[in-house]
Amino acid sequence: MTYSPLILFGLLLTLTVGQSMGQLAPKRQPVSVIFDTDMGPDYDDVGAIAILHALADSGQAQILATIASTKYPKVTAVLSVLNTYFRRPNLPIGVPTGKAITDKDNQHWSDTITARYPHSIRSNADVPDAVALYRQLLAKQPDHSVTIISVGFMTNLANLLTSRADQYSSLSGKELVANKVKQLVSMAGKFPSGKEFNVYKDIPASNVVFANWPTPVLLSGFEIGEQIHSGLPLTLNTRIRNSPVKDVFTISLAKAKEDAGGRMSWDQTAVLVGIKGYEPYYTVKSGRLTMNPDGSNGWDPAGKGHQYMVVKMPVPQVEKIINDLMQHQPVKR
Repeated sequence: MTYSPLILFGLLLTLTVGQSMGQLAPKRQPVSVIFDTDMGPDYDDVGAIAILHALADSGQAQILATIASTKYPKVTAVLSVLNTYFRRPNLPIGVPTGKAITDKDNQHWSDTITARYPHSIRSNADVPDAVALYRQLLAKQPDHSVTIISVGFMTNLANLLTSRADQYSSLSGKELVANKVKQLVSMAGKFPSGKEFNVYKDIPASNVVFANWPTPVLLSGFEIGEQIHSGLPLTLNTRIRNSPVKDVFTISLAKAKEDAGGRMSWDQTAVLVGIKGYEPYYTVKSGRLTMNPDGSNGWDPAGKGHQYMVVKMPVPQVEKIINDLMQHQPVKR
């Protein structure tokens, strides 16, 4: 079949315009993230913060702060080590100053990495109160723009909701969250029902958050991360040296028989979907998490505002994605 010169010109023009439009199409804006972590009682948090920095380095996320929801003495120094390693030494760090969990890691990796790697924050006294930092940061952000990724206790989030107007904002905590937060993505709960560590360790805070949080909530339950094992490929990667992330997993995997094939990866899933979205990895069920007096949770399918994730992509594929991201190395700035 032959075409007239006029038709050929039209086809060429269409192709050229289409390519130009594709080149001019705006890139997806990075997700603005506040990362709230119980860095220490478990070490999947270390894998999670590695993924957070990896996705920030690829332009998919902008990290506003890394905030501790526990307050054992070295927690902020650990966060400083990890942020410094990934070449973001000046990221804001906060810690709860009131009542909070004080559990630290029982594999004693905190001592190793704080002794071995550079960091500017030496004690919890060097950083602001978690809620004050939340309020300061949120007040400066565009409306409905911030994703909070919580991979620890609900302590800070409950205190934020019940906070009052201050020098940063004339809004109450709940009003500030409703105005500035796009969604809360949390590793919390077990679905459709069960008892999960992040929820039952601070039951009063969990009651406040799950009853009153005013934005959409996406939940990565215990059953999601339980199936994913991570860290072993990182420890076996001989090209990676002098890495606090590798050190933590090398120290810790060897200390528990159940971790011989990799640590269960609850917190990494929350970071992954908090930044990239739950598709194509998961589907969701909508409803509302309900709290029981003993800190266990149920699920009300007729409720609104909450979603929990259900496996869609085969687990080995998600596991590989997480393990690959955890091996990300710092980039020059």
